[in-house]
Amino acid sequence: MDSNRLTQFRTGLEKLRAQIDQDDEMGRDGQKTVALDQQSVGRLSRMDALQQQAMAKATQARRGQMRQRIEAALVRMDEGEFGYCSECGEDIPIKRLDLDPTVPTCITCARG
Repeated sequence: MDSNRLTQFRTGLEKLRAQIDQDDEMGRDGQKTVALDQQSVGRLSRMDALQQQAMAKATQARRGQMRQRIEAALVRMDEGEFGYCSECGEDIPIKRLDLDPTVPTCITCARG
């Protein structure tokens, strides 16, 4: 893979990481502990708040997993391993990397 294409992938990954960090910061309020004051909030409202909290935590967990994948891809770039399958060592097709530059394996190895 040429250095220009590699730079494009790195820039895209860094932008995605910055967006995930920004989304994480904005989503922190939804993960706060839900108050259980029965006088000010009805039972259904509390249940709704608990469900929203659970959804916010699940979203944050997905963002954390994506951040880990991005970090791993950036490490592979630094080590000169980006674009090569971590299982078989063959080139990962550019079209696959265009769809998801964090993938560590070729489609054959991903299938198992």
